[in-house]
Amino acid sequence: MKTAPLEYLAHAAGPASLPTQRLEWALIALVSAVMIVVAALLVAALMRRRGSGRPDAIGAEAGGMSWIYIGTGVSSLALFAALIYVMATLESVAAPRVAPALQIDVTAYDWWWKVEYPDADDASRSFATANEIHIPVGVPVQIKLRSADVIHAFWVPQLAGKTEMIPGQINEQWIEADAPGVYRGQCSQFCGAQHAHMAFEVVAQPPAEFDAWRRAQARDASPAAQSAAINAGKRLFGERCAGCHAVRGTDAAGAQAPDLTHLGSRRLIAAGQLPNTAANRLDWIQHAQRIKPDSMMPSMALSASDASALSAYLATLQ
Repeated sequence: MKTAPLEYLAHAAGPASLPTQRLEWALIALVSAVMIVVAALLVAALMRRRGSGRPDAIGAEAGGMSWIYIGTGVSSLALFAALIYVMATLESVAAPRVAPALQIDVTAYDWWWKVEYPDADDASRSFATANEIHIPVGVPVQIKLRSADVIHAFWVPQLAGKTEMIPGQINEQWIEADAPGVYRGQCSQFCGAQHAHMAFEVVAQPPAEFDAWRRAQARDASPAAQSAAINAGKRLFGERCAGCHAVRGTDAAGAQAPDLTHLGSRRLIAAGQLPNTAANRLDWIQHAQRIKPDSMMPSMALSASDASALSAYLATLQ
Protein backbone atom coordinates (compact mmCIF):
# COMPACT_ATOMS: atom_id res chain seq x y z
CA MET A 1 0.00 0.00 0.00
CA LYS A 2 1.60 3.27 -1.09
CA THR A 3 0.86 6.39 0.89
CA ALA A 4 1.21 9.89 -0.49
CA PRO A 5 3.34 12.22 1.68
CA LEU A 6 0.38 14.42 2.60
CA GLU A 7 -1.51 11.34 3.75
CA TYR A 8 0.76 11.19 6.81
CA LEU A 9 -0.52 14.65 7.83
CA ALA A 10 -4.13 14.12 6.80
CA HIS A 11 -4.86 10.66 8.18
CA ALA A 12 -4.20 9.20 11.62
CA ALA A 13 -4.67 5.44 11.67
CA GLY A 14 -4.58 4.72 15.39
CA PRO A 15 -5.47 6.11 18.82
CA ALA A 16 -1.81 6.88 19.63
CA SER A 17 -1.54 9.18 16.62
CA LEU A 18 -4.93 10.95 16.47
CA PRO A 19 -4.31 13.34 19.43
CA THR A 20 -0.86 14.11 18.04
CA GLN A 21 -2.35 14.89 14.64
CA ARG A 22 -4.83 17.30 16.20
CA LEU A 23 -2.01 18.98 18.12
CA GLU A 24 -0.01 19.25 14.92
CA TRP A 25 -2.79 21.05 13.08
CA ALA A 26 -3.46 23.33 16.08
CA LEU A 27 0.21 24.36 16.24
CA ILE A 28 0.29 24.90 12.47
CA ALA A 29 -2.78 27.14 12.79
CA LEU A 30 -1.17 29.06 15.66
CA VAL A 31 2.10 29.60 13.83
CA SER A 32 0.25 30.61 10.66
CA ALA A 33 -1.82 33.15 12.60
CA VAL A 34 1.32 34.63 14.16
CA MET A 35 2.97 34.93 10.75
CA ILE A 36 -0.10 36.64 9.28
CA VAL A 37 -0.36 39.13 12.16
CA VAL A 38 3.37 39.95 12.06
CA ALA A 39 3.26 40.37 8.28
CA ALA A 40 0.21 42.63 8.54
CA LEU A 41 1.85 44.81 11.20
CA LEU A 42 5.03 45.03 9.12
CA VAL A 43 3.09 46.12 6.05
CA ALA A 44 1.18 48.69 8.14
CA ALA A 45 4.43 50.04 9.56
CA LEU A 46 5.98 50.37 6.11
CA MET A 47 2.94 52.18 4.73
CA ARG A 48 2.51 54.55 7.68
CA ARG A 49 3.91 58.05 7.20
CA ARG A 50 6.62 58.86 9.72
CA GLY A 51 6.26 61.87 12.08
CA SER A 52 7.31 65.30 10.87
CA GLY A 53 9.98 65.65 13.55
CA ARG A 54 8.02 68.18 15.66
CA PRO A 55 8.44 67.83 19.43
CA ASP A 56 4.90 66.47 19.86
CA ALA A 57 5.82 63.59 17.54
CA ILE A 58 8.08 62.19 20.26
CA GLY A 59 5.10 61.63 22.49
CA ALA A 60 3.22 59.97 19.63
CA GLU A 61 6.10 57.56 19.07
CA ALA A 62 6.20 56.75 22.79
CA GLY A 63 2.55 55.81 22.61
CA GLY A 64 3.53 52.87 20.46
CA MET A 65 4.61 51.04 23.61
CA SER A 66 0.99 50.09 24.17
CA TRP A 67 1.19 47.86 21.11
CA ILE A 68 4.23 46.13 22.60
CA TYR A 69 2.34 45.48 25.84
CA ILE A 70 -0.65 44.13 23.94
CA GLY A 71 1.52 41.94 21.71
CA THR A 72 3.49 40.57 24.66
CA GLY A 73 0.32 39.75 26.57
CA VAL A 74 -1.42 38.05 23.66
CA SER A 75 1.73 36.08 22.78
CA SER A 76 2.19 34.95 26.37
CA LEU A 77 -1.42 33.75 26.57
CA ALA A 78 -1.13 31.91 23.25
CA LEU A 79 2.13 30.21 24.24
CA PHE A 80 0.72 29.22 27.64
CA ALA A 81 -2.38 27.75 26.00
CA ALA A 82 -0.17 25.86 23.55
CA LEU A 83 1.91 24.51 26.45
CA ILE A 84 -1.20 23.26 28.25
CA TYR A 85 -2.46 21.60 25.05
CA VAL A 86 0.93 19.93 24.44
CA MET A 87 1.07 18.56 27.99
CA ALA A 88 -2.51 17.27 27.76
CA THR A 89 -1.72 15.58 24.46
CA LEU A 90 1.41 13.91 25.87
CA GLU A 91 -0.64 12.61 28.76
CA SER A 92 -3.36 11.26 26.46
CA VAL A 93 -0.90 9.18 24.41
CA ALA A 94 1.36 8.09 27.29
CA ALA A 95 -0.45 4.77 27.73
CA PRO A 96 -3.13 2.80 25.87
CA ARG A 97 -6.67 2.51 27.18
CA VAL A 98 -6.10 -1.16 28.08
CA ALA A 99 -2.94 -3.08 28.88
CA PRO A 100 -1.04 -4.14 25.73
CA ALA A 101 -1.75 -7.74 24.75
CA LEU A 102 1.47 -8.13 22.75
CA GLN A 103 5.10 -7.15 23.23
CA ILE A 104 7.57 -6.75 20.38
CA ASP A 105 11.28 -6.01 20.75
CA VAL A 106 12.81 -3.83 18.05
CA THR A 107 16.56 -3.28 17.78
CA ALA A 108 17.96 -0.72 15.36
CA TYR A 109 21.19 -1.43 13.49
CA ASP A 110 23.05 0.55 10.84
CA TRP A 111 20.84 0.43 8.72
CA TRP A 112 18.08 -2.11 9.34
CA TRP A 113 15.63 -3.24 12.02
CA LYS A 114 15.62 -6.50 13.96
CA VAL A 115 12.10 -7.40 15.10
CA GLU A 116 11.65 -10.03 17.80
CA TYR A 117 8.47 -11.66 19.07
CA PRO A 118 9.29 -13.15 22.49
CA ASP A 119 7.04 -15.77 24.07
CA ALA A 120 7.53 -16.00 27.83
CA ASP A 121 5.40 -19.15 28.08
CA ASP A 122 7.12 -21.14 25.36
CA ALA A 123 10.57 -20.09 24.12
CA SER A 124 10.19 -22.35 21.08
CA ARG A 125 7.49 -19.99 19.81
CA SER A 126 9.80 -16.96 19.95
CA PHE A 127 11.22 -15.78 16.65
CA ALA A 128 12.89 -12.87 14.91
CA THR A 129 12.25 -11.21 11.58
CA ALA A 130 13.52 -8.00 9.97
CA ASN A 131 12.21 -4.65 8.73
CA GLU A 132 8.59 -5.78 8.97
CA ILE A 133 6.38 -5.57 12.06
CA HIS A 134 3.09 -7.43 12.07
CA ILE A 135 0.40 -6.44 14.57
CA PRO A 136 -3.26 -7.35 15.11
CA VAL A 137 -5.82 -4.66 14.33
CA GLY A 138 -7.47 -3.00 17.31
CA VAL A 139 -4.95 -4.33 19.84
CA PRO A 140 -2.48 -2.10 21.70
CA VAL A 141 1.08 -3.35 21.16
CA GLN A 142 4.02 -2.53 23.43
CA ILE A 143 7.26 -1.89 21.54
CA LYS A 144 10.56 -2.15 23.41
CA LEU A 145 13.20 -0.17 21.57
CA ARG A 146 16.96 -0.69 21.61
CA SER A 147 19.91 0.43 19.51
CA ALA A 148 22.85 -1.80 18.68
CA ASP A 149 25.19 1.00 17.59
CA VAL A 150 24.29 4.71 17.37
CA ILE A 151 21.23 6.82 18.20
CA HIS A 152 18.24 6.01 16.00
CA ALA A 153 14.56 7.00 16.25
CA PHE A 154 11.51 4.81 15.69
CA TRP A 155 8.66 6.56 13.88
CA VAL A 156 5.47 5.32 12.23
CA PRO A 157 3.76 8.65 11.40
CA GLN A 158 0.25 7.26 10.98
CA LEU A 159 0.34 5.19 14.17
CA ALA A 160 2.42 7.04 16.77
CA GLY A 161 5.01 9.70 17.45
CA LYS A 162 8.78 9.37 17.49
CA THR A 163 10.79 7.60 20.17
CA GLU A 164 14.57 7.77 20.47
CA MET A 165 16.61 4.56 20.47
CA ILE A 166 19.77 5.10 22.53
CA PRO A 167 22.62 2.59 22.92
CA GLY A 168 22.57 0.94 26.34
CA GLN A 169 19.02 2.06 27.10
CA ILE A 170 15.59 0.49 26.58
CA ASN A 171 12.80 2.91 25.62
CA GLU A 172 9.17 1.98 25.12
CA GLN A 173 6.33 3.02 22.85
CA TRP A 174 2.91 1.65 22.09
CA ILE A 175 1.12 1.50 18.77
CA GLU A 176 -2.32 0.42 17.63
CA ALA A 177 -3.92 0.34 14.20
CA ASP A 178 -7.62 1.01 13.68
CA ALA A 179 -7.81 -0.81 10.35
CA PRO A 180 -5.87 -3.39 8.33
CA GLY A 181 -3.15 -1.92 6.17
CA VAL A 182 0.56 -1.39 5.64
CA TYR A 183 1.99 1.64 7.42
CA ARG A 184 5.46 2.86 6.58
CA GLY A 185 7.96 3.61 9.33
CA GLN A 186 11.30 5.36 9.18
CA CYS A 187 14.32 6.16 11.30
CA SER A 188 13.94 9.87 11.99
CA GLN A 189 17.27 10.48 13.73
CA PHE A 190 20.24 11.03 11.43
CA CYS A 191 22.39 7.95 11.96
CA GLY A 192 24.89 7.85 9.11
CA ALA A 193 25.29 7.42 5.38
CA GLN A 194 22.18 5.30 4.80
CA HIS A 195 19.87 6.98 7.31
CA ALA A 196 17.41 7.85 4.53
CA HIS A 197 17.27 4.19 3.49
CA MET A 198 16.43 2.78 6.91
CA ALA A 199 12.73 2.11 6.55
CA PHE A 200 10.36 -0.56 7.79
CA GLU A 201 6.71 -1.47 7.49
CA VAL A 202 4.01 -2.13 10.06
CA VAL A 203 1.53 -4.64 8.68
CA ALA A 204 -1.78 -4.51 10.57
CA GLN A 205 -3.87 -7.65 10.13
CA PRO A 206 -7.18 -8.95 11.48
CA PRO A 207 -6.42 -10.95 14.65
CA ALA A 208 -7.04 -14.33 13.02
CA GLU A 209 -4.67 -13.52 10.15
CA PHE A 210 -2.06 -12.22 12.57
CA ASP A 211 -2.26 -15.41 14.65
CA ALA A 212 -1.79 -17.51 11.53
CA TRP A 213 1.19 -15.39 10.47
CA ARG A 214 2.75 -15.69 13.91
CA ARG A 215 2.39 -19.47 13.98
CA ALA A 216 3.98 -19.72 10.55
CA GLN A 217 6.88 -17.44 11.50
CA ALA A 218 7.61 -19.43 14.67
CA ARG A 219 8.24 -22.59 12.66
CA ASP A 220 11.72 -23.53 11.50
CA ALA A 221 12.50 -23.32 7.81
CA SER A 222 10.79 -26.11 5.90
CA PRO A 223 13.17 -28.78 4.60
CA ALA A 224 14.07 -27.83 1.06
CA ALA A 225 13.05 -30.13 -1.75
CA GLN A 226 16.05 -32.13 -2.85
CA SER A 227 17.59 -30.95 -6.09
CA ALA A 228 21.15 -30.36 -7.22
CA ALA A 229 20.64 -26.60 -7.52
CA ILE A 230 18.97 -26.20 -4.11
CA ASN A 231 21.58 -28.35 -2.38
CA ALA A 232 24.36 -26.35 -4.02
CA GLY A 233 22.68 -23.10 -2.99
CA LYS A 234 22.27 -24.27 0.60
CA ARG A 235 25.95 -25.22 0.74
CA LEU A 236 26.95 -21.85 -0.72
CA PHE A 237 24.73 -20.05 1.79
CA GLY A 238 26.41 -21.92 4.63
CA GLU A 239 29.86 -20.99 3.36
CA ARG A 240 29.30 -17.33 2.54
CA CYS A 241 26.20 -16.10 4.35
CA ALA A 242 25.74 -18.09 7.57
CA GLY A 243 28.34 -16.09 9.47
CA CYS A 244 25.95 -13.12 9.55
CA HIS A 245 22.49 -14.53 8.76
CA ALA A 246 20.42 -17.15 10.57
CA VAL A 247 18.03 -19.72 9.14
CA ARG A 248 16.30 -21.57 11.96
CA GLY A 249 16.36 -25.32 11.53
CA THR A 250 19.75 -25.24 9.82
CA ASP A 251 23.34 -24.69 10.93
CA ALA A 252 23.16 -21.02 9.89
CA ALA A 253 23.06 -19.07 13.16
CA GLY A 254 24.50 -15.63 12.40
CA ALA A 255 23.25 -12.78 14.57
CA GLN A 256 24.65 -9.63 12.92
CA ALA A 257 22.25 -9.48 9.99
CA PRO A 258 18.55 -10.20 9.34
CA ASP A 259 17.15 -13.65 10.15
CA LEU A 260 16.21 -15.17 6.78
CA THR A 261 14.17 -18.16 7.99
CA HIS A 262 11.02 -16.89 6.26
CA LEU A 263 12.59 -14.45 3.83
CA GLY A 264 10.03 -15.16 1.11
CA SER A 265 7.14 -13.97 3.28
CA ARG A 266 8.37 -10.37 3.39
CA ARG A 267 7.19 -7.60 1.07
CA LEU A 268 10.48 -5.71 0.87
CA ILE A 269 14.20 -6.32 1.35
CA ALA A 270 17.20 -4.12 2.23
CA ALA A 271 15.18 -2.15 4.82
CA GLY A 272 12.55 -0.98 2.37
CA GLN A 273 14.81 -0.45 -0.62
CA LEU A 274 13.58 -3.19 -2.98
CA PRO A 275 10.47 -5.30 -3.57
CA ASN A 276 11.13 -8.87 -2.49
CA THR A 277 11.53 -10.67 -5.80
CA ALA A 278 14.00 -13.34 -6.87
CA ALA A 279 15.71 -10.89 -9.24
CA ASN A 280 16.00 -8.19 -6.58
CA ARG A 281 17.34 -10.64 -4.02
CA LEU A 282 20.18 -11.56 -6.36
CA ASP A 283 20.74 -7.92 -7.28
CA TRP A 284 21.04 -7.06 -3.59
CA ILE A 285 23.46 -9.91 -2.90
CA GLN A 286 25.70 -9.05 -5.82
CA HIS A 287 25.47 -5.23 -5.71
CA ALA A 288 24.69 -4.33 -2.10
CA GLN A 289 27.34 -1.59 -2.00
CA ARG A 290 25.93 0.01 -5.14
CA ILE A 291 22.36 -0.12 -3.85
CA LYS A 292 23.21 0.86 -0.27
CA PRO A 293 26.79 2.19 0.02
CA ASP A 294 28.56 1.77 3.38
CA SER A 295 26.05 -0.80 4.63
CA MET A 296 27.39 -3.86 6.43
CA MET A 297 26.22 -6.08 3.55
CA PRO A 298 29.13 -6.69 1.16
CA SER A 299 28.71 -7.05 -2.58
CA MET A 300 29.32 -10.69 -3.43
CA ALA A 301 30.84 -11.84 -6.70
CA LEU A 302 28.94 -14.91 -7.93
CA SER A 303 29.31 -16.99 -11.03
CA ALA A 304 26.18 -17.58 -13.07
CA SER A 305 25.85 -21.11 -11.69
CA ASP A 306 26.35 -19.98 -8.08
CA ALA A 307 23.83 -17.18 -8.50
CA SER A 308 21.26 -19.61 -9.89
CA ALA A 309 21.87 -22.12 -7.09
CA LEU A 310 21.69 -19.48 -4.32
CA SER A 311 18.51 -18.05 -5.81
CA ALA A 312 16.96 -21.52 -5.87
CA TYR A 313 17.77 -22.06 -2.19
CA LEU A 314 16.52 -18.64 -1.05
CA ALA A 315 13.24 -19.29 -2.86
CA THR A 316 12.61 -22.19 -0.44
CA LEU A 317 12.68 -19.88 2.59
CA GLN A 318 8.98 -19.16 2.68
